[in-house]
Amino acid sequence: MSTTVVKSAPAQQAAPVPAIPLVNSPVALPASVAHQLLLAGLFYWRFDALVADPVSTLQTALPVVAAIQAAYLMLCLPPAGSSATNKKPRPGEKKKSDTREAKAFPTAVISLLLALILTPVLHVFVVLFGAPFLTHASHTFLCCAHIAVLAIYPIFYVRGSDPAPLQAVIGVSAPFDQTFGGFVGTVVGAWLGAVPIPLDWDREWQKWPVTIVVGAYLGYFVGSKLLGTVFYGKSWAITPELKEE
Repeated sequence: MSTTVVKSAPAQQAAPVPAIPLVNSPVALPASVAHQLLLAGLFYWRFDALVADPVSTLQTALPVVAAIQAAYLMLCLPPAGSSATNKKPRPGEKKKSDTREAKAFPTAVISLLLALILTPVLHVFVVLFGAPFLTHASHTFLCCAHIAVLAIYPIFYVRGSDPAPLQAVIGVSAPFDQTFGGFVGTVVGAWLGAVPIPLDWDREWQKWPVTIVVGAYLGYFVGSKLLGTVFYGKSWAITPELKEE
């Protein structure tokens, strides 16, 4: 009796997660620049109020920041699952219908809700990293809400709820674009923002969570533009090559 040996096929690598470019629109680039200027201007204008009354200032600024983020996403970036593309059709190839505009608004609303739903989870992580547990709960929650709107909201908008791209973002293996760069910048900036708090400088702006918020916003500005533009498409992840046997 002959025996047939079946060789198992090599495991297939997961499809790479692509970087998300700006949409092919004449307003995308100006709107992207205006988005940064609006956020920076709002932050500068309300900084003194943030130091004087963090809770009230963060609470009143949150819907404004969310609206600026929503406008930026809908004007500049393709929503998850849309057929928008920056590539021109090849000769003889039919142009695909652009579903971006139809999906932009509902995706922006759903993504914002998902980001806000994750705010309590983010609150728990921040407490585990040293935030006050029994006091300043509203300070910490509103700080986390701003971080969620800056860092998590754009990720859900362009990548949806698909586990593969979300795992790449959490594992810091996704390629850099404006959304992932903003995510990394916000998280790193908020973490570095905790450094001045324990220093014995006796400054009013050292109170919780002013420096965290400052670090998050500065990190978002730097990350979304520097990492998302200068290092666009590059990744920290190193994918090992499969050896052929």
